[in-house]
Amino acid sequence: MNQRARVLLRKLRLRFHHPVGEAIAAESGETHQFNIFGIMAVLQMCDQPPKRRCCRLITDLHSYAPFTFPFLPVMGGKRDKIQSAKEPSQMQYHKPRMRKVRILATLGPASDTPEMIEKLFRAGADAFRVNMSHGEQADKVQLIANIRALEKAYNRPTTILVDLQGPKLRVGTFAGGKVELKTGEPFRLDTNKKAGDTTRVHLPHPEIFAALEIDTRLLLDDGKLVLRVTDISPDHIDTRVEVGGMLSDRKGLNVPDVVVPIAALTDKDRSDLAFALEQGVDWVAMSFVQRPEDVAEGKKLIGGKAALLAKIEKPAAIHRLEEILEIADGVMVARGDLGVELPPEQVPPLQKKIVSTARQMGKPVVVATQMLESMIVSPTPTRAEVSDVATAIYDGADAVMLSAETAAGAWPIEAVSIMDRIAQQVESDPDFFKRIHFTETPADATTADALAEASGRIADTVETSAIVCFTSSGSTARRISRERPAVPVLVLTASRATARRLGLLWGAFAVTTKDIGSFEEMVAKGKRMALRYHLGSAGARLIMMAGVPFGTPGSTNVLHVVRLTGDELKGH
Repeated sequence: MNQRARVLLRKLRLRFHHPVGEAIAAESGETHQFNIFGIMAVLQMCDQPPKRRCCRLITDLHSYAPFTFPFLPVMGGKRDKIQSAKEPSQMQYHKPRMRKVRILATLGPASDTPEMIEKLFRAGADAFRVNMSHGEQADKVQLIANIRALEKAYNRPTTILVDLQGPKLRVGTFAGGKVELKTGEPFRLDTNKKAGDTTRVHLPHPEIFAALEIDTRLLLDDGKLVLRVTDISPDHIDTRVEVGGMLSDRKGLNVPDVVVPIAALTDKDRSDLAFALEQGVDWVAMSFVQRPEDVAEGKKLIGGKAALLAKIEKPAAIHRLEEILEIADGVMVARGDLGVELPPEQVPPLQKKIVSTARQMGKPVVVATQMLESMIVSPTPTRAEVSDVATAIYDGADAVMLSAETAAGAWPIEAVSIMDRIAQQVESDPDFFKRIHFTETPADATTADALAEASGRIADTVETSAIVCFTSSGSTARRISRERPAVPVLVLTASRATARRLGLLWGAFAVTTKDIGSFEEMVAKGKRMALRYHLGSAGARLIMMAGVPFGTPGSTNVLHVVRLTGDELKGH
């Protein structure tokens, strides 16, 4: 606490006491509040008493603050000035999160209001997923605008990923709404649109008939029921029930053993994609990817207006993973459908394979599905879920994703907060960087890759505060991130689109700024930005990377180490 603040509080005879007894219990996701001289304050640890003459419980001032408290920490314990709500807001330079892995939170009925989106962000969410499988396009317009509002409030880029639904294979309806299939009994899928019974049902996907072979497996209702093909004709598929159970109208069908000749983009997907690009989203996640050609089609339709994330959820995609990664901008380990189409014991090694391959190729990789599934209804996760999240982080995933936990769960803020705490704990492990470098990421034979690898080695060899890179397209930042350096990566770019897309990149903190025109300007601006964002102080070293001529994409050829004097912000 500085002297001026201490004197002021002494004059006001202010005493801090445990506020919980005087507060009204908050709902899930809400915060306890108390009022001190018209200042509305929020508690960070409302189950612990404050230390004597300590203000660490107060984490945010919401309104009516007649003066600035430079000594009060904001959420997460990071210090910053909190300005009066009555005064015009000034540019603030918030210290970036020191956590390297990113958290991608799905928005839905439990979290789609501006207030909840901001709370998720403050709890630790770095990017937001909009699922096009639910709701109408018109509903997403305001949702996307609410996410973008964070940019103005926090002076940093926001990252939005739109997830396309993809084709869904489903059976038809039954006369009674549902039937029971018994193990060992025959069952037919056919082209007859008549309501089904215990012996048959309509299959409205003629493409499947030509793709199947004798002895192919068919999975129904997320793998709960298993059929084995015994005979095929142009108008029917005869099977034998291997795992029986109840089957109701329009349940899903999975065909894990063959490449299904169905386009990855449906008419709905194409419409949703056009809408997403119109709204200026940053990433588009493509479902049902089986072949590199699927990704190429998506990239062609996107036309560079967004980055494409290929969801690896089909066994066929595993066999052509490197070809898919060559074209895609990133991948998602979609463990839900992958776990349906494959035996569950095969998913963990495949997850590691996808993560390591993506890292070696310098493409962002997101691990998704059921990471904290129990938190849909419970305020705390299981120990197995905590270990699952930790494993993905130790493997070096760029981002971990929350689905129903934040979209429809009862504890969305708690889910993000716990995932943030798991990540911070894992990354504070003294052996974290040894483990994360189990995956070798050899540099490509290019100047840019060689310099990126060198920047990581310099950071390991001499005490360094941050790596500052100037980029137009984001490729330099991706190269540096691939090396998983131990220090923060401050990415300076003149492109707002590039800054937003980097929200899924491991360890990167992107800032939009004016382009540079000379070597001297590069050094001066890099130093100022590092100081403004609290990534260095007097005497600290910075590693700088850029390309000459400046502003030319793909020209990275400069690596420079500088030392801060601490007075670079004077006059700026």
